[in-house]
Amino acid sequence: MSDAMLTDGARLSGLVWNDGVPQFEWSTPDGSQRSPIRLGAQLAMTVGPGRECLGIFRHGRRLGCPTAVALPAHAHGPLCPDCQTLDRSNSIAADTRMDDPREFAVYLAHHGSRLKVGITAVDRGPARLLEQGALSSTVLSTGSLAAARRVERLFSSAFGTTDRVNSPVKRAARLAPPSAAERAAELQALAEQTVDLDWPDGQERRPTEVTDHTPTYGLASTGVQPLQALAPLDSYGVVSGRLSCHIGRDLYLDTPEGLTLVDTQLLAGWELVMLDPAAVFTAATTPIAVPVPEVQQDALF
Repeated sequence: MSDAMLTDGARLSGLVWNDGVPQFEWSTPDGSQRSPIRLGAQLAMTVGPGRECLGIFRHGRRLGCPTAVALPAHAHGPLCPDCQTLDRSNSIAADTRMDDPREFAVYLAHHGSRLKVGITAVDRGPARLLEQGALSSTVLSTGSLAAARRVERLFSSAFGTTDRVNSPVKRAARLAPPSAAERAAELQALAEQTVDLDWPDGQERRPTEVTDHTPTYGLASTGVQPLQALAPLDSYGVVSGRLSCHIGRDLYLDTPEGLTLVDTQLLAGWELVMLDPAAVFTAATTPIAVPVPEVQQDALF
């Protein structure tokens, strides 16, 4: 990752995906910037003296938090409670912005131990699926936003499929995920069950074509088994290592102490300064216990 163009005072606002490449997104005094991160790269950064709420996006630009609220180290994401509420007041995810004229897709995503139904704007391509860390996916239909929501709810009602999978479940499934062929077969079989559903007007069915996202992440077929995870940060701690895998908003860094899971939501809101790649990892970590294998969800078909 190159930081040559980063503005002084840049704070990390999060990790986004663009054209199949994860990028750090920075909030700067002059606006926002992005810098790509790539598999095999050596990352090294130190944490600044304080963590602040970054405010919300409106009309393509970030509106800073009016009080620059200090965020606790354990917060997941760069928004204070007031800004979170304001953000959801104009949100497709929260169904508070239903007038978006873009074309939307309804998709099925495989997260290793759970299948999920959801929607995304077609012009975003696979970005939404990559940001949530889907291992495989297929598009069911495309059309208007309102119709996409109707399809999503119809699907959930008919098959009991969830519309969200939490991070601990996703991470546990990555330890030893089903094969690409097994994931594809499950998605294909469930998609075939939609033939008898009364599909809402405004969404056109699409042929079932399953995409395996694991090569994009650098996720081996045997999975990824971190030994430790980044703990909530303290000022001036150093996070460093070689990027061996990136899934959703999680990074997996090879460090002298072993493979380390870095939830970039814990980095957001901090001012981060790039260091020499040889810098030693000093930030606090917590060991990762071996999870009890999750019972697979009941067959959906």
